[in-house]
Amino acid sequence: MNHGIKTILLAVLAIAGFFVPTLLGGSGAVYAACVLIAIFAVMSYGLDIVVSDLGEVSLAHTVFFAVGAYTTALLSASAGFGPILSLVGAILIVLLVAAALGFVTLKLREFVFSLVTYAVAVVAATIAQNWEFLGGSDGLRGIPAFEVSWLGFTARNDQELWPVAYLLLIVAIYLVSAFRRSKLGQAAMMVHLNQRLAVTSGVDPQRIRLQVFLVSAPITASAGWLYAYQRAYISADVLETYFLILMLTAVVVMGRRLLLGPLLGVALIQLQEKFFSFGGYVDKIILGSVLIVTLAFLPNGLFGIVSPLRNLFTRRAAPVGKPIPERS
Repeated sequence: MNHGIKTILLAVLAIAGFFVPTLLGGSGAVYAACVLIAIFAVMSYGLDIVVSDLGEVSLAHTVFFAVGAYTTALLSASAGFGPILSLVGAILIVLLVAAALGFVTLKLREFVFSLVTYAVAVVAATIAQNWEFLGGSDGLRGIPAFEVSWLGFTARNDQELWPVAYLLLIVAIYLVSAFRRSKLGQAAMMVHLNQRLAVTSGVDPQRIRLQVFLVSAPITASAGWLYAYQRAYISADVLETYFLILMLTAVVVMGRRLLLGPLLGVALIQLQEKFFSFGGYVDKIILGSVLIVTLAFLPNGLFGIVSPLRNLFTRRAAPVGKPIPERS
């Protein structure tokens, strides 16, 4: 497809997506669901480039999400900073955390890497629950409404917050797309697929892992930033296993390295929980079961089921007289 036409179609799709809540009725519940879908999708995109492109399963991305949320709560409620300065602060703090975590895990891979990152998440949850500076078990309250005074913009409810959530989602999708087209993204895939080849090609796997972490963490932290404003308070529950399972499921359920995969995955999960809920504990069981089934029986996600059908249709529709190329 011509690049210009593709760009126009993507722009039209992005504009149309903004009106999805209106098309679905525009109720408060619909806007609340859409805002959470956008926030959790952004949260998942940060993990996506680590899992899908670098090939490592980080279990510490809830820490990045929590850093964004707690930093925002402290800067907005205690220091009186506005949303933009709070976002800048959240990104700076999470870069420091990501650099420290990346440095510790530079030489670790696969199971050991996942185990260490999970231990980091456990330590972080314990600190958040018991450190008075972070509100302890009561959390931090008094987060003001999202307000950018020089723009004359204030968001006091989910409907008013939706433009911010949607813009954040579009920016996250663009960043992930740009990352995969970049030299860093290509180097990350090389490290993922063949580390020896990467080394012989002059790629330093340890440096690439650290750089990918530094790209990934601010994306997930920005979701925590907006979640703090949407929720109006933050507590240690942002480090619960639920958010980790949500991210992992969103990344793998549709298929890895699909640009809209995490968004569609989060949308399926949130629509079930918001409109077809069976109760908190049952919903968590459903979420965990979806992750188990996907990893055990659908390694290519739901898109892996559709892909052979699409290929079959393409073969049948091939012009007469032209050979149908065989798949390798």
